[in-house]
Amino acid sequence: MDTTGNTTAKAPGVIGSFVRFVVFGGGVGLASSATLVLLSGRVPFAAANALVTVGSTLIATELHSRFTFGQDKPGNSDHIKAALTVLVCYLFTTAAMLVLRAIEPNAGVLVEQSVYLSASGLAGVGRFAFMRLVIFAKKGPKATQRVLAREAVVPAA
Repeated sequence: MDTTGNTTAKAPGVIGSFVRFVVFGGGVGLASSATLVLLSGRVPFAAANALVTVGSTLIATELHSRFTFGQDKPGNSDHIKAALTVLVCYLFTTAAMLVLRAIEPNAGVLVEQSVYLSASGLAGVGRFAFMRLVIFAKKGPKATQRVLAREAVVPAA
């Protein structure tokens, strides 16, 4: 029985966090893809993609904060930082594809997918590290502060 009154769950280790990051991120990615398919033809693609990207980033940040990294509800600054990681990942994967096309303009679909998925994987690992070490790192005394219960206080004699 926990008599310390601490209600914050312990954050999972690196491997556990990474597995959760992949599962939640992948799940949100699949849901985003399905949403884009549902919106196709009804909404211009650029608008649909923007809406889905914003929504999926908000949802993924909530899930990662609470379940991947064992934190409380993320604040606005956490959402902004997470959105910036999405932007960096987009720029990284786009740059990889542009470099491929500059080096090999007639690359086949398998080569293109290999480059894109490799760049996406590297970007995802970088995003995970940044989120774990910067955005959702436990900070300051609030993260380690424990509230003492009556049983933990020793009376002075």
